[in-house]
Amino acid sequence: MFRILKKSLKTGVVTGQHPEAAPTVEASTSAAKDKAKLFRSSLAFRAVDTGSCNACEMEMNALANPVYDIERFGVHIAASPRHADALVVTGPVTVNMEGALKDVYEQTPDPKIVIALGDCAINCGMFKGSYAVTGPVERHIPVDVRIPGCPPRPAEILKALSELREPKP
Repeated sequence: MFRILKKSLKTGVVTGQHPEAAPTVEASTSAAKDKAKLFRSSLAFRAVDTGSCNACEMEMNALANPVYDIERFGVHIAASPRHADALVVTGPVTVNMEGALKDVYEQTPDPKIVIALGDCAINCGMFKGSYAVTGPVERHIPVDVRIPGCPPRPAEILKALSELREPKP
C-alpha cells in the first residue's frame, strides 16, 4: 500500500486540461442577442430531448457539477417550460416527439430563445435518413442559436451561453 501511495505522490496529477473552448456558435444572430438582452442577469432553460443518444444531455448535466457550476453565472435549469426563458433541444426530432416539442415551444412564454444543441439537433447527425426521424429542430420550431458538436463539451456550451448574453459592442 505504501508503494502505491509513494508512486502516486511521485507521479502527481496526470489528467490533462482541456484547451480553452472556442466553439463555433453558428447562429448567434442579432435577433437572438436582442432576445437574450432581457436575460443578462439570469436565464432559466428547459432541456428537451427529442430523440438523441443522451450524450448531449450528459454534457449539459455536467454544467451543474462543481467544475463548471453554471449557476454562478445566473443560468438555471427549469423543471417546467412555463418557468423557462430558453429551450435547449437535443437530438433529431422523432415522429413520436414532434407534437411534444411543439407543445413545449407553445408553453414557453415569449420572448424565448431556442438553442439547438449538438449535431443531431442541427442536421440530424448520425440519425439522418432514419425512418423514425422527421428532421432537425429548425424544421419544426424556429432556432435562434446552434451549438455544434457530437457532443459539445460543457465548456463550449458555457462559452456559447455567455457569448449570447454579453452585450453587443
